[in-house]
Amino acid sequence: MKIAYLLGSLSRGGTETLLLDVFRTSDKAKYDFIGVHRKDGPYKDDFYATKPQFVQCAPKGKNFIGYLRRLRKLLKKENVTIAHAQQSIDAVYAILATIGTKIKVVQTFHGYDFGANGMSKRMIKWSIKHSDAVYFVSEAQKQYYINEYALKCHDKLHVVYNGINFSKLDVEKEPLELPVSKIDRPQGGKTPLKLAMVGNFVPGRAQNSACQFLKKIKDVGVKFDFYFVGKKSEAEPWRYDNCVAYCQENGLTDCVHFLGGRGDVPQILKHVDAFIYATDHDTFGIAVIEAIAAGLPTFVNDWEVMTEVTGNGKWASIYKTNDAEDFCGKFMDFVNNVELYKKQAITNAQEVRDAYSIEKHIERLNELYSHLHC
Repeated sequence: MKIAYLLGSLSRGGTETLLLDVFRTSDKAKYDFIGVHRKDGPYKDDFYATKPQFVQCAPKGKNFIGYLRRLRKLLKKENVTIAHAQQSIDAVYAILATIGTKIKVVQTFHGYDFGANGMSKRMIKWSIKHSDAVYFVSEAQKQYYINEYALKCHDKLHVVYNGINFSKLDVEKEPLELPVSKIDRPQGGKTPLKLAMVGNFVPGRAQNSACQFLKKIKDVGVKFDFYFVGKKSEAEPWRYDNCVAYCQENGLTDCVHFLGGRGDVPQILKHVDAFIYATDHDTFGIAVIEAIAAGLPTFVNDWEVMTEVTGNGKWASIYKTNDAEDFCGKFMDFVNNVELYKKQAITNAQEVRDAYSIEKHIERLNELYSHLHC
């Protein structure tokens, strides 16, 4: 059995990071695979350095018929059993390219369709109808698509939770210069808590809500340094700018720090006491899972996916979405019982690593591919 992973590009996104980890642990798979991408990206060297073969096959201008012929020829030459598309458009290409062959086509939805126009929605529904199987990264996301597209083909809809290579978190704690507030530093008393949220300022993240929560806990006397780790969006810079403005207007600039995109997130997680996250439509929440796996007490809002992936709140404290009062109540319990929370976080870390390991992800794919190949 041979799987062709079809990618749009090799950019540094969550989907690409997941697939790179899969390719790097290809020895765990019970199948051979090849990577096929349309566009290059910053991850190109990383992908091409992995053991499985990686090739580029892309449309030339608007000649999509020629592209479909080349894709079909490539898949047949490589004796591909299953073409696994990571975007709906690639699923459409694969479905058309494999007409009249025995090659199965599956696709994974890594996100939601928010913002999709009528034509895009028709393409999504068509691709689901004609795919042999469709994978989602959470039950909540799967249910959304069932409701949104009135799907009846439930037997070919499956959940495959993301897998994470947790070894990247297992770094030795090293000295790290992080900005700290200049006022109210204790003399012989408690050191201000160090808190963080990881995520670019893009749709799906709700850093604006986090800012409001920080004002609330500061107003009740909590001393802290908070670190936003994530890039400013070029498409929607206002998301970042609004957070900075809110902090300036509410006296938070001394204790809230915007670090931008960082390549040393595992090291940053070693230096903070807790992780705070807010979302309005995450499909999985890799940053949350990594924080829990790093042994941090973690706070997430009750967005359906967050509840699901944290074991219904077993591995994280869940607060009501956009409710600063509720967040403050949950967080103050942590402030008053820090050591108890940290002890529980160690147990949570191991359980989360077991639940969302890259090995478990590949094991689930092995099961589904084998079923499809029968």
